[in-house]
Amino acid sequence: MRGFGPSSTTHRVRSDRRVSKQEKPDVEETLEQDRTATRKDEHILIAQREDVGFHRTGTLLDGVQFFHDSLPDLDIDAIDTSVQVMGKRLRIPLMVAGMTGGTDKARDINKRLAEQVQGYGCAMGLGSQRAMLEQPALSATYEVRDVAPTMLLFGNIGVIQARDTPTAALREMSERVGADALCVHMNPAQEVVQPEGDRDFRGGLETMGRLQSELPIPIVAKETGCGVSPRTAQRLYDMGIRHVDVSGSGGTSWVAVEMKRARGTKKGLGELLREWGIPTAASVVYARRVGMETIVATGGIQTGLDIARAIALGATIGGMARPVLQALDAKGAQGVWEVLERIERELRAVMLLVGAANVEALRAAPKFLSPELRPWLLGESNDRR
Repeated sequence: MRGFGPSSTTHRVRSDRRVSKQEKPDVEETLEQDRTATRKDEHILIAQREDVGFHRTGTLLDGVQFFHDSLPDLDIDAIDTSVQVMGKRLRIPLMVAGMTGGTDKARDINKRLAEQVQGYGCAMGLGSQRAMLEQPALSATYEVRDVAPTMLLFGNIGVIQARDTPTAALREMSERVGADALCVHMNPAQEVVQPEGDRDFRGGLETMGRLQSELPIPIVAKETGCGVSPRTAQRLYDMGIRHVDVSGSGGTSWVAVEMKRARGTKKGLGELLREWGIPTAASVVYARRVGMETIVATGGIQTGLDIARAIALGATIGGMARPVLQALDAKGAQGVWEVLERIERELRAVMLLVGAANVEALRAAPKFLSPELRPWLLGESNDRR
């Protein structure tokens, strides 16, 4: 098996750190936990209120144009928008993507989102569960099964944190929240700008392989706003990963989020890298070409038309986070419900206008690609190093 086993160097280092805990005062651990909690609340506030979107780099989903069907032989109310994902049927092909956890404010957000998502019949992702690993008492800020017992739920942990954590602990973490799958996020661009970010990114791919082999639930390789290249998609596939959340450019820039928190040289680095990334549309195609079984298209998804375009390129479902979080902030639970209703209404209209009675027919709908998108797809072979 490829990847880190119990006797690997990384795990010996982790184990040694725990054995020599007396060398690290409890106050230092407490401060680290407090810093994580503070960072989570700052992320929520910045994502809700600040300008942290891409300014020049778009999703390129508007580069997908459908051929209009003037005579659709369909009843719009009878169109089937449902999809089967990881053994669960979703009413519409949408995941409310993970954003938060680890604080009292995050607990309230997760509960309120989960209740609406369960009621509507979508999927939901949790924010990074790093805080829960550092401080198990914070698990309650991620637990939503009491209000969403059957919802398709994705857990979430960073690949670097996963690298340094025994598989058994990650399994317990996933079971504690009742996750159906575990998103393992890749975010090097965010980390290099984040004031307290990681610096050593070695072993990420092997960690993906270890978790794929040792955990009983599906592993979803998840980007965080910079997209997935052909090379990354192929390496993940070769390691056994079959599920990916591409999270391409065009939506929330987590580099921009960290830039708002940073000072000095880190802030300057954030300004330089704010537009860094691969468009969502191209990332979906790259993932489809290597044969990924589940492709979640996040990164700039705003409408049902965006989801339809992503599905036409090969996505399984679309995902959105910031628009739903902003709706919750502005109008509460009703705002979330209105977003979900709008997405379904828009998706149904698009499916009618292309003559698609169901999502499978939408995948095969006639379309053409714009000159802006084509170079990303034609030039992708240059990345197969």
